[in-house]
Amino acid sequence: MATYKKRGYKPKTKAEKEQNIEEGSTTAEVFNTLDETASKTEAFVAKNQKYIFIIVGVVAAAVLGSLAYKEYVAKPKQVNAMNDMFQAQKFFNDAVNGVAKDSLFNLALNGGEGKYGMLDIINEYSGTQAANLANYYAGTAYLRLKDYKNAVAYLSEFESDDEVLAPLAKGNIGDAFVQLNQPEDALGYYEKAIALRDNGYTTPMYLYKAGALSLKLGQADKALEYFKRIKEDYPDSSEASTIDVFIGKAEVLASK
Repeated sequence: MATYKKRGYKPKTKAEKEQNIEEGSTTAEVFNTLDETASKTEAFVAKNQKYIFIIVGVVAAAVLGSLAYKEYVAKPKQVNAMNDMFQAQKFFNDAVNGVAKDSLFNLALNGGEGKYGMLDIINEYSGTQAANLANYYAGTAYLRLKDYKNAVAYLSEFESDDEVLAPLAKGNIGDAFVQLNQPEDALGYYEKAIALRDNGYTTPMYLYKAGALSLKLGQADKALEYFKRIKEDYPDSSEASTIDVFIGKAEVLASK
C-alpha cells in the first residue's frame, strides 16, 4: 500500500531504505527512457529533415496551386466561357420567342456566325458553370426539336439550386419521357420537380401534369391529391382556373 510521506522524510529502517533506492532507480529509468526517446526523435528528424521539408513543401504547393488555379485559371475560364456562350444564348432566346424555331434551336446547339454553340461550350469548357448551364439549354433545345433521348441525356447533366431552373430541368425530363411513352418515368420526374422547389410558377404546373398523368395511369387517388393541392395552395395560378373539373373527374374515378 502506498503511504503519504512528509517532505524531507528520511528512511529509518532497512526496508524503507531499499524501497527508496528502488523508487529512485525507477524514476531514473523513466527519465532515461524519455531522454532516449527524445534523442531518437531528434536523430530521426535530423536524418530525415530533407524528406520532411520535401513533404511539407509538396503539401504547401498543392494548397497554393489549388488557390492559384481558382484565381488565375478557373475564373478566366468561366469568363471566357460565358463570353463564348453569348451568341448561343441569343439563338436560343430568339427561338423561344420568335419564328423559324427549329433552325434557331439548331444554331443554339451547334453554333453559327463563327460563334460557339451550346455543345461546343460543354466540350471546350467542361467543369465551368457555363458548361453546366449549356447542358440545360442543350437539353431544352433537343426537347423542342423532338429529340427526346438527347433531351434526357443533357438535362440529366444539369445541376442547379435555382428556384425556377432546377425544377424546370426535372420537369422537362418528365416531358421527354411522356413523348418516349414512358409515363411512369415521366411521373417520377414531375414529382421530383414538385418536391425540388415550392413556387407559384413551376409547382402548380407540375402538380397539374402529375395529376393528369396519374389519371392516365389509373392512379385516381394520387391525381385527386395533386389537383386539390393546386386548388388549396395555388388558387391564383392559371392551372387553378379549371381545376374543379379535374377534381370532379378524379373523385368519380377514385370512388369506383
